[in-house]
Amino acid sequence: MKRLLIAGAALAAGLAAGGWAMAEPVDDTLEIDGVPMITRAKAPEGHPFEEVLSGWLYREAETRDLERDSIENPAMVSVEDGEVLWNKVDGTAGKSCATCHGDAAESMKGIGAHFPKWDEDSQKPINVELQINKCRTEQMGAEALPFDKGGQNELTAYIKHQSLGMPVGIDLSEGDMQSWWERGKEVYYTRTGQLNLSCASCHEVNAGKFIRADHLSQGQINGFPVYRLKSGFTSLHNRFRGCIRDTRAEIPKAFSDDLMALETYVTWRGTGLSVETPAVRP
Repeated sequence: MKRLLIAGAALAAGLAAGGWAMAEPVDDTLEIDGVPMITRAKAPEGHPFEEVLSGWLYREAETRDLERDSIENPAMVSVEDGEVLWNKVDGTAGKSCATCHGDAAESMKGIGAHFPKWDEDSQKPINVELQINKCRTEQMGAEALPFDKGGQNELTAYIKHQSLGMPVGIDLSEGDMQSWWERGKEVYYTRTGQLNLSCASCHEVNAGKFIRADHLSQGQINGFPVYRLKSGFTSLHNRFRGCIRDTRAEIPKAFSDDLMALETYVTWRGTGLSVETPAVRP
């Protein structure tokens, strides 16, 4: 623990000093299964950047090539597992996802690009994972999938993969989405933990800089769930919680109000980028 705190203090000091090496994102194009990906897009009005950039542009050539090739992409196995779950009958109603939604390639095309969405029943934003659980409990008579277990990530990835290449865009005019966006923005810029860091400390103020071997990106989330070379198949809220843990702050529960607000805001920050799920990252 002492060693971790020392390393973290050095990280925080380096970010504050601005003394880390700078490197521009690569000038490269991404195509997956013949589908061109939008990796650079004009930022929406009110965005701190003029251009939003996919995290793919900040990765080494070997990592970029893994995502380019669906055969080599380690996360495609998880997507295939998600397809099995899509067709699996579960619950007292004797239904599967396919019972209501049929062929996911048709019914789910574009769906993952537009979450989070407003949920009238809960009066909160809902993401793909929570929508899956809502369908399971209300339509299938099945138990909700626990966080990061029971195939939640695999099924989420399968659904989002049907929107591969489509631009991300959420509707802030739905319900009370705008106020949740504002709450998410507050979370994004609030410094927390012993290291006194915010999301913006790395992904806005120091975007493009290197910390050790890690090239800091804008922190876009258009490729989640992703395959991380250091930790395997990883969900978005797992990554959120990991970043918060690294600041030595109290870790919120997955799908908590703060993290759902953060997902809403950070999704908006990537408006116009293609869905890359499942992306490959360090």
